[in-house]
Amino acid sequence: MRLVFLGAPGVGKGTQAEQVSSKFGYPKISTGDLLRDAVRNKTALGVQAKAYMDQGKLVPDSVVIGLVKEKLTDSATVKGFLLDGFPRTVAQAEELDKILNEKGQQLDRVINVTVPRGEVVRRLSGRRSCPKCQAVFHTEFAPPKREDICDRCGTTLAQRNDDRKETVETRLTVYDDQTAPLIAYYRQRGLLSELDGAGPIEQVQQRLMDLFASQGLS
Repeated sequence: MRLVFLGAPGVGKGTQAEQVSSKFGYPKISTGDLLRDAVRNKTALGVQAKAYMDQGKLVPDSVVIGLVKEKLTDSATVKGFLLDGFPRTVAQAEELDKILNEKGQQLDRVINVTVPRGEVVRRLSGRRSCPKCQAVFHTEFAPPKREDICDRCGTTLAQRNDDRKETVETRLTVYDDQTAPLIAYYRQRGLLSELDGAGPIEQVQQRLMDLFASQGLS
């Protein structure tokens, strides 16, 4: 099983990919995790990535694609993998195709997780994080026992800048602009499936399992 999970920030694609990884044993590959690991381990690509991150700049495609290519040479990915949030552009998708073609592989399915825009804003803008222990809460779905106080260490919780409502709206607009061509790219190739990401995690997971059954995926 070789899958790509697409979706805007806050739709739950990472959560669903994690559930599938646990259920079937395929590794989940997140570019965010790859970047953090590379920077922490001070790999050649990690050093390049850190230089951009320290300046608050986007890490260029060449570095991100290099990290994904390295990961896909891992023996753990031979039987399958789950890409979480990558590719994000048609250019990245084309590079992924080249990487897989070199290995004699191809994608089985691209799952586009969708949630109404208002719900995404609600999910993200309600998040609160602990600046000390990194615990994450939500004002509505997972509130702390004491308002704005971390349950774990007692530190005052904060809202990340990229979780502020106006920033979330901007992030979603950028995502829509970048990803609309990518969705069309995979739809034209007959690889795209839409997954309704609204509702409880278990409900979304059942929809995904039903989708897998209809596509003969396991």
